[in-house]
This record gives sequence, C-alpha cells and structure tokens, in this order.
Amino acid sequence: MKVGIVVPYSWSFWGAVNEHAELQADALQRLGVETRTIMGNDPPGSFTRVLHPRLGRHGHPPSDVIPVGRSVIVPANGSLPNIVLSPHSVLEVRRALERERFDVLHVHEPMTPAIGVAALALARVPCVGTFHAHGRLGWMKFGKELWGFLADRLDYRIAVSPYARDSAAAWLPGEYEVVPNGVLIPPHADPSGREHQVLFAGRHEPRKGLHVLVRAWPEVRRRTGARLRIAGADPLAVRLLLSRERVSDDGIDVLGLLTQDDLTAELLRAKALVAPSLGGESFGMVLTRAFAAATPVLASDIDGYREVMTEEVGVTFPAGDERALAEAVVRLLEDERRRAALGSAGRELAIRLYSWDDIGRRLLGIYELVTGRSREAAAASS
Repeated sequence: MKVGIVVPYSWSFWGAVNEHAELQADALQRLGVETRTIMGNDPPGSFTRVLHPRLGRHGHPPSDVIPVGRSVIVPANGSLPNIVLSPHSVLEVRRALERERFDVLHVHEPMTPAIGVAALALARVPCVGTFHAHGRLGWMKFGKELWGFLADRLDYRIAVSPYARDSAAAWLPGEYEVVPNGVLIPPHADPSGREHQVLFAGRHEPRKGLHVLVRAWPEVRRRTGARLRIAGADPLAVRLLLSRERVSDDGIDVLGLLTQDDLTAELLRAKALVAPSLGGESFGMVLTRAFAAATPVLASDIDGYREVMTEEVGVTFPAGDERALAEAVVRLLEDERRRAALGSAGRELAIRLYSWDDIGRRLLGIYELVTGRSREAAAASS
C-alpha cells in the first residue's frame, strides 16, 4: 500500500501537526507501508528570512517529503501557523498526485487551504482526514461556504481528541473516530538521576503561555536553584520577552528549534516539563511526549490537557496564574520520591495508550477499510 500524507503547513517550522505527520510516516513505514508527505517548505535565503523572521529548519527536507510551495504566517485559532497559500502549490499537488499514484490520501486539517483543499479536490482515491484544532474555528465561517462541500470527499474522519471532534463537527457534522496523537517512546527512560532543570517545549505564541512561566521563574530559581531550558521558541523572541517582562536570564537557557532526537535528550535529562498554555489546545501532545520520557508534567488546567493529565502522572495549576505555577514547580522539585513516581506512571501511560506502533496499526486498518469500500463501489458500478 502507498499512502500520501498531506499537511497544509511548512516542513521548515516545527509544530504539533508536522511532528504528528513525521512520526505517522515513520510508524507506517515500519509496517511496510510506503509513504510520501506533501507539504510546504521554505528553503534558506533572504526571501524566507523576510517572510519568516522566527527560527526554522531551513535545510533540505527528507527524501519522502514532497515540497509544493512556500508558506506565509496566518493568524488562526490563537496560533501563528505557517500555511501554504500559493496558487502554484495547487499545480504542484496535482503533479504529485499524478506521479505518485497513491492508494490512499491522509489529509491533516483537510479544510485548510491551499494544500489540504487542493488534495481533496484533486484526489481520485479514498481520502482519510484528521482534524487537530480545538476552538471556535472562526475562519470556517467563510471556509465552509467556499469549499466545505469537499468534506464529502472524506471516506473516514479522524479527530485527535473529543475536543477536536466537537470543534470539527460543529461545522462539519458527521461521524468521527478519535485516534489520539501518538508519541515517540524512547527505549529506555529512568525518572531518577535527572539534572536539576525544567523544560519548556513549544513555540513562542501568546496561547502557549511562555510569558506566564517567565514571570514565575525568578521565584522558582530563588527557592530551588533549578535552571529553565526553553526549546522550540525563537531565541530572539525569547530575549525580547525577557526584556519586556524585566526578567533576568540568570538560570535560563534558550535552545531554539531542536531535532526530535535532541528534544528527546532534553526530556530525558529534565526533572519536569512545564506546559503553561492558556487554551486552544485540542490534545496535550507535548505532555505525552514528556510522559514517554518518564518526565513528570506541570500543566495548565485547560480542556485539551485534561484529556491526558491525571494526578498520577502530573500536576495541574490554573491557567495564567504564575504564582500557582511557581508553587507547583517548587513543591515538585522538593519532593523527589513523588517526582520519580509521577515520571514512572507517565511512561507506563504513554506506552499503554500513545505508542505510535499501536496507532500505526489502527491507521493501517482504517486504510484497508476505505480501500476495500472503494473496490466494492467500483465493482458494483461496473
């Protein structure tokens, strides 16, 4: 079987959907499925630096990625995704579909122009769609009117959480199966013997709540002496944030964008991950990534995170409350036995519920189902 994975964003900039698609491709390939990923790419150069001032990965995409156009930053759902909107990308999608001759197309955020919409419009094979976003999705007011009919091209609808399902179904009623985001699980992870540091992993966007953590950090640093490691955010943006909040960079390391291996290494060294998001999360993907590394999580008590957080694997605090955040971090770092127990329980949870090997098999079953339906329909019409 050959599966085309379609992502409306740029390979050059890290995000949860991009990470999901990369790990999905790896899991399917381990099952003997051939994959190609159709998505944007912003190669290095002055033009990219003008369009995208924040840090990205500007090398060459891997051989199984088919780049179809540059992206632009489009504010959406409280985030700043890098979406490909170029009309030329539609022609590139057409060429890719004609050349690759996929058996199935798996389109992430299928209502997002231009790549997702083009893939649905041009597909001549069964289509599976995964919906990731949670929130009001205000842009669908016009999106549904202009290309919402293409949702009928989807043979199977997946949502990464009940929150994402409800958000999508509010605009596109129908049946959705919840298949959670998988997570990369290191072969070995010991919650004990960690370095005295805490990790933040995410983009520097208001909804990710990094400013809340920055405000809380001087108190944490004073009481524990721990270091804060910031991964995934543009170093310049973080420096500006520290200056604006008048917070010293003492005890703060700004790492920038990390590879999957480097992020795993950071998680395996950290005593805890802090996820201070303010809302708009459909699934706690960064949380489950920490669980897999036996790293306990301190997270905002928001909808998307409630899907994965329990008192056995982490600690929650009111969103936006830097005092509560600081107190939660200090208490966890002062209680090593509890911290290690949370880490062990989180890893057990990740292996049981979020292993990409298991989720890959679920997806393969869905592909076999929709291709079987397609063959039956073709036979009935002949």
